[in-house]
Amino acid sequence: MKRLLSLDVLRGITIAGMITVNNPGSWSHIYAPLRHAAWNGCTPTDLVFPFFMFVMGVAMYISYSKYDFRLSWRTFGKLCYRLVMILLVAYSLSLISRLLRGIYADDFGEYMRGWLPNIRIMGVFPRLGWVSFFGALLLLSFKPRNIPWVAGVILVIYCIIIGVSHSFELTQQNLLARVDTAVLGDSHIYHLTNALGERVGLDPEGLLSTIPCLAHVLLGAFAGRLILTTDDKWQKVNRLFIFGSIILLTGFLLDYAFPINKTMWSASYVLVTCGLASLLLALLTWIIDICGYRRWAVFFESFGANPLFIYCLSALFVYITGAIRFTCHDVAYNAWSFYYNVCMVPLFGQTGGSLMSALSLVIVMWLIAHPLYRKHIYIKI
Repeated sequence: MKRLLSLDVLRGITIAGMITVNNPGSWSHIYAPLRHAAWNGCTPTDLVFPFFMFVMGVAMYISYSKYDFRLSWRTFGKLCYRLVMILLVAYSLSLISRLLRGIYADDFGEYMRGWLPNIRIMGVFPRLGWVSFFGALLLLSFKPRNIPWVAGVILVIYCIIIGVSHSFELTQQNLLARVDTAVLGDSHIYHLTNALGERVGLDPEGLLSTIPCLAHVLLGAFAGRLILTTDDKWQKVNRLFIFGSIILLTGFLLDYAFPINKTMWSASYVLVTCGLASLLLALLTWIIDICGYRRWAVFFESFGANPLFIYCLSALFVYITGAIRFTCHDVAYNAWSFYYNVCMVPLFGQTGGSLMSALSLVIVMWLIAHPLYRKHIYIKI
């Protein structure tokens, strides 16, 4: 089967989006749509990561269909290898960030000794690794036609856990916060501030909230099945549109009982974001594969060819530019803040300049991603 262009484009859109929302010129000046929802609710920024999860599920189904969904020791070995590689990349990036910040520490050795006791165990990359690993095991352990039922059972179980424990508020009594703190340790998790100004140790990529992510990937895999079981392009669009509409509506209805919440990765959040991702994939399939409008898509396709590599590279770029410090006209800058304050703010203002700084980084990453795409060089992580 040939590569699905619309899927590569959607993957590229999510990576470009992740780079944009994660790297503003200033965290103090961000447009509202580029912020995460404080607790309940969903902003455009809250769609980026789940869209990538959905795409991962679609690609997973297409990939394993070539092997008739058979779980062998060789396949299991590959899954373990990929999990280890993703975790190594995640913690290597964390170490590099610490090393670069430690250059200016009064006691470099003491500063570096504090890395391991305070390292964040979970995060975007670790979650991708664990969800990819267990999601693939579930996909290979059940018949393809049973995928929606497995996803449904996972979401029902998660709803019961949240409902029984009354974990609807951002407090330290929230079951997710208690599990993260007890298992991972308070110094190894992300902390959020609630409406009362209390600091709560609840990791947005924590342990319990990883459970519904498995359903996220499986729903993406089911969308892959809808695509793969027909050669008719219109049928693909119709199936994706119907599937997306059904789970989107279900998610909005479930919101009344279990609010849409990205931090907790609630069941309603899974259904709404998967529904929107399916609708967007249907739209891209119609535009690209049926109408034939492909030239505009090259920009995003370049990102989609090497998504995780480019995402890592963007993080390294920001770490390095943030470590280059100097003084200009008696004002202390690093290279990234200098670019924002001196180049972008005078042209676009503080908030506009913050966005333009992020978009500039997207362009820089594209200048690296596009030659790799043109030369068919794929760097897998």
